[in-house]
Amino acid sequence: MNQELKYYMNLSYRMEIVEDKDEGVYVLSYPDLPRCMTCSDSLDDLLELAKDAKETWILGMLEDEKEIPLPSYLQSYSGQFKLRIPKSLHRSLVLCQEKGLIK
Repeated sequence: MNQELKYYMNLSYRMEIVEDKDEGVYVLSYPDLPRCMTCSDSLDDLLELAKDAKETWILGMLEDEKEIPLPSYLQSYSGQFKLRIPKSLHRSLVLCQEKGLIK
């Protein structure tokens, strides 16, 4: 379980911080880890508390043998995107490349 905990703790999960002015605290949550959150009246303490909340949440999921989601950035993006351009521009770019004008 220690190896699994270390693996998930080293993943970069996105954090969201919202100031609750009525309560006078900052609330930090991990959108990819349902119901994993913490709060503090000091931003200085919030990151350390966030680490503890994440570790406690992951340990609970491991103990219950439940699936731990990966960070959404690892699931959602292929690293590719397609761009449509006019055929005439495509032709011009190919001709320029063939002439060695662009690489």
